[in-house]
Amino acid sequence: MTGRRTRDPQARRAALAAATMEVIAEAGVGRTTHRAVAAKAGLPLGATTYYFPTLDDLIAAGLRHAVDALQTDLDQWDERLRNAPDMAVALTGLVREYLTDRRQVRLEYELCLAAARDAALRPLADVWMRGLPAILEPYVGAGAGRDICALIDGIILLTLTTETVLDEPGLTAAIRRLGGAATAG
Repeated sequence: MTGRRTRDPQARRAALAAATMEVIAEAGVGRTTHRAVAAKAGLPLGATTYYFPTLDDLIAAGLRHAVDALQTDLDQWDERLRNAPDMAVALTGLVREYLTDRRQVRLEYELCLAAARDAALRPLADVWMRGLPAILEPYVGAGAGRDICALIDGIILLTLTTETVLDEPGLTAAIRRLGGAATAG
């Protein structure tokens, strides 16, 4: 059996899940198909139906993949902020790092926007919308944590739509104003 390629089922499932979220971000849930996901993943159509027999299974796997990845990112942000001497500076640095992969940022924001139209995607948006404020709450309180997250979302959208660089000093100063003295080291 030389020349036969070894197939890695876990890698294929992960590739299909990631491709599903890309297709959803680009076309919406209603226009997501097994065929479109297979093409995006660079895998045969049969792989999608083998691993995910129904479209609902495929979309659910994509959503789980995206939620898990986002939760991992938030856990890393939480750890970095816990060990930071200055929360506002550290949070600005995390936003700067996040913006280095503009393609991924656009994908995640497309998915959050899609969640406004499709309830099936709301768990993904919920992880971000509730996760980051919860991380910030011990430093600045619940209200300021929500306000800082709204500011960060606005700044990220501004940098994406204007294709500009992050105004780090401006963001740090705004986080300090919203968070009060609790944000300074």
